[in-house]
Amino acid sequence: MSSVDIAVACVALAIATVLFVFNVRLEASDLAPHRTMLDQLMERRDAIYENLRDLRFEFRAGKFSEADYEETKQSLELEAARVLADMDRLTGGTPTPATIQASTEKVRHS
Repeated sequence: MSSVDIAVACVALAIATVLFVFNVRLEASDLAPHRTMLDQLMERRDAIYENLRDLRFEFRAGKFSEADYEETKQSLELEAARVLADMDRLTGGTPTPATIQASTEKVRHS
């Protein structure tokens, strides 16, 4: 390879790099606003409710003992109340008695 071939290869590589960098197209997700804390809490709330539905179904199918079902159900309900309390704080809504209780238990466990 001669020095001319190397120079041509370097120029071609430089041109390809510049074209690549400046021709990158933004995707729709790049322009979308990022998820807010409220969006994250709403997704978490929905996931907890889905877990409660699945737990109830699996309990009825005989996959859990009553003690395990009650323990898991209480845990999920407490977590749901905590998420709802956090949502109330973010939105400035009036908290319900359940969310007040969950937030005080959250402070005690922290």
